[in-house]
Amino acid sequence: MSVREIVMMGDPVLREVAEEVDAFDDALRALVRDMFETMYHADGIGLAAPQIGISSRILVIDLRRDDDHDDDDEPIALVNPRVAWQSTAVEKQTEGCLSIPGLEEVVERPGEVRVEAQDPDGNPVSIAADKLLARALQHEIDHLDGVLFLDRVSPLKRRMLLKKWKKLESEEA
Repeated sequence: MSVREIVMMGDPVLREVAEEVDAFDDALRALVRDMFETMYHADGIGLAAPQIGISSRILVIDLRRDDDHDDDDEPIALVNPRVAWQSTAVEKQTEGCLSIPGLEEVVERPGEVRVEAQDPDGNPVSIAADKLLARALQHEIDHLDGVLFLDRVSPLKRRMLLKKWKKLESEEA
């Protein structure tokens, strides 16, 4: 296992629609292990393959790092996930992103979802989720579609966040 570099906002891979995965092999399983390791190293609860520069429809989530998790939460690795159903009821909650460190904003998303996917061995998986897991799944699937959480806020908030991002970038340079 190895920690991969997380790409930052501005990298074109974050705006691409990721490619479907069709090879369920040792290389895929090794990539999933690296993604978990990278996510843990960055103190995140979710990571999508584009965030490490790989345009593939793969995501990992582990809510055990969050105070709001349920005790029965297990790490999740999904390949080719898609939202098959979403509730009409929405919830608002603050989101951040490992590819946009230092920025957070309230994002409105469906409160419940059902996600259809495959596991790293190619077996079909269906997950019914609410609360934080529903939000994390939607956030990471957005990454696979080239969407950032900034795209889910009002134009005014987006401009303010982008201005803050530019300031954070200039401070690091």
